[in-house]
Amino acid sequence: MGDPKAVDESRTIRIGTRGSQLARWQSEWVAGQLRALHPGLAVELVEIRTQGDRDRNSPLAAIGGTGLFTKEIQRALAEGVVEVAVHSLKDLPTKGPEGLTLGAVPPREDSADALIAPKFRTLEALPAGSTVGTGSLRRRAQLLHARPDLTVVGVRGNVETRLNKALSGELDAVVLAEAGLRRLGLDGHVTQRLGPPDFLPAVGQGALGIECRLDDRSTLALLGPLDDPATHRAVVAERRVLAELEGGCMIPLAAFARDADGMLALDAVVLDPDGRERVASAATGPIDDPDALGRRVAEELRKLGADRLLRGGHR
Repeated sequence: MGDPKAVDESRTIRIGTRGSQLARWQSEWVAGQLRALHPGLAVELVEIRTQGDRDRNSPLAAIGGTGLFTKEIQRALAEGVVEVAVHSLKDLPTKGPEGLTLGAVPPREDSADALIAPKFRTLEALPAGSTVGTGSLRRRAQLLHARPDLTVVGVRGNVETRLNKALSGELDAVVLAEAGLRRLGLDGHVTQRLGPPDFLPAVGQGALGIECRLDDRSTLALLGPLDDPATHRAVVAERRVLAELEGGCMIPLAAFARDADGMLALDAVVLDPDGRERVASAATGPIDDPDALGRRVAEELRKLGADRLLRGGHR
């Protein structure tokens, strides 16, 4: 990833970041890694407000869905306002502006979802009619597929705001990403891990995407040591499924790829928004061609009726 000879450690790198506590934690982590790897490098954080940050009340799908937390940061990167952008990879659309590239994907945190249900503890123990909060169509669909008798309600806001909906008793439970809770030191509130194979994560969940300009060889060289090949190939496979079927991140699709016995394994599911129908595909392929594996799984999902279910997601 990048030409070591192109590394310039005497410059200043500006990192574009959202202003939420989690986004700043992620960007500060990247900044710390860059400073440790490249002594003498100056790293600054530049806070950029996104559409998703400005409107914290409307359902995500109602205010445009794709790119809500990334477009403004990607624009700043393309225009040279910043040299690097740090994203939660699950928020990053598969089709971005021309001239940008994923310079590094660091090792993935836990990809699972997490249930916070202070009184009832587990999904199975929640009484019929219990209120469970999530802003994600994917989580909503999987929750209702497992427990059609639950009342799933939309919640928005930062991690702390959504967590407090359950801690305060306003809702019986909320579902959040395990990775975000861990990064903020809030994982002690988790009452049940909702992970593979029964509950699949969002594409790229738990991973960071560090973006830069494709022609910025010096920055690519600086980012290279942060890249984790196993995580990178896993998210390439997952993102290919998403790109083939829709291209956005606001659909009830889940995917999980990982190295397995010298191969790359990929599981993916598509559900209708209310969880009544579910189609699934799983396959393995060579670790050096994650893109082809993603295409193969997407094609299988399409044969099983994924397109029809996804069209139902735009009612």
